[in-house]
Amino acid sequence: METAFEVKELTKQFEDVTALDNVSVSVPKPAVVGLIGRNGSGKTTLLRHVIGLYLPTSGQCTTLGCASDRLGPDELSRIGVVHQENRFLEWMKVEQQLRYVASFYKYWDGDLEQRLLRELELASSARVGTLSPGNAQKLAIILAVCHRPELLILDEPVSGLDPITREQFLKFLLELLQQDANTIVVSSHVLHDIEKVINRVVCLDRGRIKADASLDALQERFAEWRVTATAGRLPTRFEEDFVLSQEVDSRQAHLLVERASGKLEEFKTRYGVEVASSPLNLEKMFPLLLRETG
Repeated sequence: METAFEVKELTKQFEDVTALDNVSVSVPKPAVVGLIGRNGSGKTTLLRHVIGLYLPTSGQCTTLGCASDRLGPDELSRIGVVHQENRFLEWMKVEQQLRYVASFYKYWDGDLEQRLLRELELASSARVGTLSPGNAQKLAIILAVCHRPELLILDEPVSGLDPITREQFLKFLLELLQQDANTIVVSSHVLHDIEKVINRVVCLDRGRIKADASLDALQERFAEWRVTATAGRLPTRFEEDFVLSQEVDSRQAHLLVERASGKLEEFKTRYGVEVASSPLNLEKMFPLLLRETG
């Protein structure tokens, strides 16, 4: 399978701080990957290796088939990036900034540019230095996608956007994937939003991989059980090893469980209960992934 990027045993140290610790991950084409983790987990550091801004202390990083420390104009023209902190030429107007950036690419989709300006309600006549944080983020998004990149890196792309604009942007990402078969990597704290578009989750914590799996596989692995007693009282505590957390009273219980789908009928019979089972959303799943060992 062709990969958009791959890191092998990647370690990055900043003096006495290990930002990435022996990280290995391979991202195929196409895919929409949610890169999640707490602040300081190494997400931005990993993405900066992928686009060649950081060099590994040890290990390897390959992007679009090229060692990331050797990315040239051809490879870079196939990558789009929205940085967590965007820097523009503040004296320019939006239109001038767009023309300036477009001049570096062989191909620029002017129709897409105009559509996004219109749908995101960004005035081309506005001075870049006077843009609100949300409008600056809109400009960054337009600059990152109008050359139709094969690999789109989005580091906290929706943090400055209002809910309506976030919804428009996420809808556009799905459209982009369907049209161009891109690989999109979204690093975000807004887990509820990115869950709508991603098909794979990579979770980092303290510079190490805690999870790397499809969203479907994770939702099959974890579940939420609403337990109701039909005969007698519930125990004060459930001791089954697949129960990760529990809130129990005499008649009802709320359980988070792992790899328990094949044990549901036995559980219902043993305790004389009815169980409503539902998959966990990414926000509820996130703290469980951080508990992983290794």
